[in-house]
Amino acid sequence: MNFAQEIKSNALILRISGDLIGEDSGTRLVGAVNDAMSHKVLVCIIDISGLRYINSSGIGVLITILTKFRNKGGEVYLMKPSESVKKLLILTKLNSIFQVVDKEEEAISQSKQ
Repeated sequence: MNFAQEIKSNALILRISGDLIGEDSGTRLVGAVNDAMSHKVLVCIIDISGLRYINSSGIGVLITILTKFRNKGGEVYLMKPSESVKKLLILTKLNSIFQVVDKEEEAISQSKQ
């Protein structure tokens, strides 16, 4: 798994590609989240359009990130999931927990409401 991060409009944007299967990649993602939150960032947009595969450990990483932001009054948005990841979110009922958006602007505008 590879990821890039940036802060834009006071939102952490994580772009994940490859396979999210936990391990050290999960630790690096959570580290990026902790760093952004220490700078008072309360919105996280995770672009998962490049995600090929996610297993239960990867789902655990996403839930950990969601929990951290919601505990601080923030929100996490999953952006542009592939069809296979979308099916997994529905199957695990995580689509009812995470907010799924198609564009960064959509997440940013929703977070300001």
